[in-house]
Order: sequence, then structure tokens, then C-alpha cells
Amino acid sequence: MNAISFQNVTKTYQAPGRDVKALQGVSFDIAPGEFFGLLGPNGAGKTTLISILAGLARASGGQVLVQGHDVRRDYQAARRSLGVVPQELVFDPFFSVRETLRNQSGYFGIRRNDDWIDELLANLGLSDKAEANMRQLSGGMKRRVLVAQALVHKPPVIVLDEPTAGVDVELRQTLWQFIARLNREGHTVLLTTHYLEEAEALCHRIGMIKQGQLVALDTTSALLAGTAHAMLRFKTDDALPAALAAQARITGRVVQLPAQDAHHIERLLATLREAGCRVEDLEIGRADLEDVFLNIMQGKSA
Repeated sequence: MNAISFQNVTKTYQAPGRDVKALQGVSFDIAPGEFFGLLGPNGAGKTTLISILAGLARASGGQVLVQGHDVRRDYQAARRSLGVVPQELVFDPFFSVRETLRNQSGYFGIRRNDDWIDELLANLGLSDKAEANMRQLSGGMKRRVLVAQALVHKPPVIVLDEPTAGVDVELRQTLWQFIARLNREGHTVLLTTHYLEEAEALCHRIGMIKQGQLVALDTTSALLAGTAHAMLRFKTDDALPAALAAQARITGRVVQLPAQDAHHIERLLATLREAGCRVEDLEIGRADLEDVFLNIMQGKSA
């Protein structure tokens, strides 16, 4: 039995004068104990898919199962199996952190849950904030509480929708250490993130979605292995020749150029010298998941 199963899921929204197809026949399964990454640009349909999984939206067609439970027909069992960390910071301003987690436990009929709540607080760096009112917390601390809320009933399936968006490095490290531990203990994790280095480091398998359609699905290692080129990385303050600029990935002063082999690298460097481009911090590395992602989203072969 799969932990999560999406079977030909469609979602159409009504808009003035037209229908908007947010999801178009999305199908894939996530195995028990898997750490799965769902990637895509903004508006691709990731959050819509997760909203359907969590019961916050209804699919126009298809079926979604959690631990074998249909999210519409057997919604109580399906939701009990899920712990969802949403993108938005949603909280009740009238309760302390501990009261918030006790209340969340009560929604699932769990009493005397303080031992697990204490463990969550300790692992998420919230122990010293346990009695603080939610209004007093910073944005990063509120996000930690959202994670604790999602885990308070010990769900077998954990869904993280952009859990580290806008948070500091310390929280990211703390969160991933704890989530990785839960995954090793058998919890299934579904992650969406725009930090592709996180997905590359954590996920066993990755699906990529574009305009509501699944456009890639494979193990992380297979996706990376399918990218034949290396990457030439350097910094420069000079404009690149037009032929190189067209294929470069430029972030501020940092330029990355795909290179097939040593001879290709030599030709790239010669072109840069001839154009008078001064380069700093030159290095040669392998392509990463961001390179794979951009190639697939732009419809290029790896």
C-alpha cells in the first residue's frame, strides 16, 4: 500500500470567460518511508495538489489516497494520517505555544500528550517559548510552531509546503535534522520547496510539475546523472559575449556555463579572453538539481 497515491487528478477553476486548468491528469505514488520532493515554478499547481490531499480543495476529477484512505470518502482516516505544514503563517493569537499544541492534540482526540509536546518543543528550539503567547513570537518562531502542530499527533505522512520560506539558517538546519530523523524512523515526507539544494540533499525521489502537468519523475540520483554536462562557474563584472550570454545562468556577478568536456571548457575560456572578460574565482563542478530543474522547465534536454 502506498503512503500517498495521486490518480489522474484534475482541477479546473472557473474564471470570467474561461476555465483555468490548475491540474491536468497528475498521477504518481509515494512509497511508505519515502522522502519525496515536488518541485515546480510558482503557479505550477503544487499547492493546489497539496490542498486536495489535505482536504482543503476538491479535485475536479481523479482520486487521491492517503494510506489507502480516499481523501473524500474516508476523509477522517485520511486526515488523521496527515500532518501538513502550510506556507502561510496561520495561528490563534489567544493561546501560548503549549496551549496551541495541546489544543491541536485535542482535535485528534489525544489527551495527556505533554511528553511528546516537550520533545517537539526541544527538537524545534521552542522550549524557552513554551509559555509565550503566539503573538509575541517572531515569524521564524511561528513557523516552528506550525511544524510542531503538524507533528503533534505523530502522523505517518508529513507534508511540508515551503516550510523554510523566509526563515533563518538555524531554523532550516534544526528542522531538517528533526524531519530527517522522523523519516529514518519510518515517516513518509512530501516536500515542496524553492530551495533546490534542500531537495537535492534530502529527497530520495523527485517529481517536477509545470502548468499543472507532471513533466519529470525519477530518483534524485537519476535526474542528476541524466545531466551530461559539467558547469563552469566564475565571477565577472564584464558583459559576456552574446553567444555565451544566451546559454549562461547569471546571478549577480556569478556566471554558470554548461560545458560538455575539457575541450569545450578550453573554448569557453578562450572566447571569454578574446572578449576581454576578466574572470575571478573560476571553478569547474558538476551540474546540480537547479540546472536539471531549469533545463526541464525550459523544455531542454539534460
